Amino acid sequence: MAEAVLPAISFAFQPIVDTRAHNVVAFESLVRGPQNQSAGSIFEQVSSADLPRFDQLCRVTAIALAHKLGLGRNLNLNIIPNGATTPEESIRSTVEAADRANLPLDCIVLEFAEGTIIEDRARFARIVSLYRGMGFKLSVDDFGAGYSGLNLLADFQPDQIKLDKELIKDIPSRGPRQVIVRALIQVCKDLGIDLVAEGVETNEEFQWLASEGIWLFQGYLFSRPGFECLPSARYEGLPQVF
Repeated sequence: MAEAVLPAISFAFQPIVDTRAHNVVAFESLVRGPQNQSAGSIFEQVSSADLPRFDQLCRVTAIALAHKLGLGRNLNLNIIPNGATTPEESIRSTVEAADRANLPLDCIVLEFAEGTIIEDRARFARIVSLYRGMGFKLSVDDFGAGYSGLNLLADFQPDQIKLDKELIKDIPSRGPRQVIVRALIQVCKDLGIDLVAEGVETNEEFQWLASEGIWLFQGYLFSRPGFECLPSARYEGLPQVF
């Protein structure tokens, strides 16, 4: 039986900024259609059986486009651990794409959504070992959205976690969320994990988070994703908290 044809894709890129240095330290690649159609409309066209091939296509395409655009920074790639039936093949295609783009593997940050990890912890640990052995960095996206976050950190320590945007939304007026985020800041500091506040949209959210010691940010306050471009980030007008 012939393989299904995968949908045509392109990518948008959103900056991750260091607000201490006022510079962009990485771009997250976000899958889109060739005319900037949403990620959801693209995933609707991919069956579960085709997820491994689609996962590889996304990585290779994102790396090639980022290189064409003159990346010069880290690249965060979203991957599908439960869809990768052959992680060794995924590694091989990713390494080959990085070699073609002259992109060092330690400049690639592989993002796993917290909710996709818990289905098979032993299998996920094997995938982590393979990727780390090649030199990739690892990030846990949407941290705090699931129920296994602290157990996850106890089992293995990623290089980066990205706080779920629902934890951050309206945090200046949400006491319980403040307590949780303060605890996570301390945990990440003790474990040597970079903490990114994701989905930051207001000056008030930024000011509270920065005053607690977070300096890596991603969100509309700094820049919206740019379709097939590497957008700059804005810092003007942000509260002075340092």
